[in-house]
Amino acid sequence: MKRIIYWIIGIVLVAGIASAVWFWRARATEIPQYQEVRVKRDNLTTFVLTTGMAQPQNRLEIKSPVAGRVEEALVREGDKVRKGQILAWMSSTERAALMDAARAKGATELAYWEQLYKPTPLVAPLDGDIIARKIEPGQTVTASDILYVMSDRLIIEAQVDETDIGRIVVGQAADITLDAYPQDVIPGKVDQIAYEAKTVNNVTTYMVDVLPGKVPAFLRSGMTANIKVLTAATNGVLILPSEAVHTETNQTVVWRANPADRNKPLSVPIVTGLSDGKKIEICSGLQENDPVLVKAAFKTETKEDNQKNPFMPFGGKRKK
Repeated sequence: MKRIIYWIIGIVLVAGIASAVWFWRARATEIPQYQEVRVKRDNLTTFVLTTGMAQPQNRLEIKSPVAGRVEEALVREGDKVRKGQILAWMSSTERAALMDAARAKGATELAYWEQLYKPTPLVAPLDGDIIARKIEPGQTVTASDILYVMSDRLIIEAQVDETDIGRIVVGQAADITLDAYPQDVIPGKVDQIAYEAKTVNNVTTYMVDVLPGKVPAFLRSGMTANIKVLTAATNGVLILPSEAVHTETNQTVVWRANPADRNKPLSVPIVTGLSDGKKIEICSGLQENDPVLVKAAFKTETKEDNQKNPFMPFGGKRKK
């Protein structure tokens, strides 16, 4: 008998809870909650962000003019050289053999042949930096061996996605930050844009050369860099947060408070301009300090909410 009573009580409780939930859902609806933002005047800049690598703009491999032996190596990696400067002295195979034989006969014989048979100079073909040295004095080399690698200047080769390449033009200012020296920002500019694309993993990119305004001493070939290219800038324009601007039936609008129904804001057409993804320029349709609505969250409307003044959509209650 007790078991039957418990079953009856349980069924009544479940039915009561279900009825209460149904009743509450019937009375309460989820309505959007808005917050107010105002049109303000500010500066707006847009950038293209990408990564790249420091590379020689013109990389030149210098090979030996003769097969033989390195007598002297006069420059090292990192040295700046000018066109025509002697980088090393080379002996041909014949001269090296003759010098070795003369050296065995004594200093006088060696001095005579050194004066008579001069070594061959290895000269720099252009002004630039030595970025690699692959020889040491006494080393035997062939005419195909690379002795030095030169660069006229280091640039940053950046990969720009095809969706952004239309915003890049030669001469635009850029900031370069190296992963190895993140605290140092190197100013530069766009120097060249490739005409041929590269496609890797179905992603199409174009190579863009960014030229540092002044190459710092710590910049090395192969360093990874982050590049920020300034594509557009405006000063003192009207702006709003991007989330405050919407598209309705192919028209750009913002929402403004509706005195007749706080849950249905009015759509006001506007004309927009520059956008950096977070802020957007307002060209017409609004004035400075105009309030607009941004959807913040959803809330459940209760009986207490029904007592709020419909002409105060941000939480004001009717005065009793």
